[in-house]
Amino acid sequence: MAITKSAKKAHRAGLRKKVFNDARKKQIREALKGVRGAQKGDTKALAAAYKAIDKAMKRGLMHKNTAARRKAAVAKALSSK
Repeated sequence: MAITKSAKKAHRAGLRKKVFNDARKKQIREALKGVRGAQKGDTKALAAAYKAIDKAMKRGLMHKNTAARRKAAVAKALSSK
């Protein structure tokens, strides 16, 4: 456990950030689930997935190459259904 005052504060900040990170990850999971259930060429599902992935990348939850790879997989999944 943290001993110094600054370490305790950093731990509290990390716990607060975890709440937002978990919510963002849940949005990604739900968007990808929507893509799996979508019809071929469904632009709303594609846009929702892109938005969730881009926001996660912007906030540092995933690397930009990981985001690009996931977006490519989503686009391929919706074009080949």
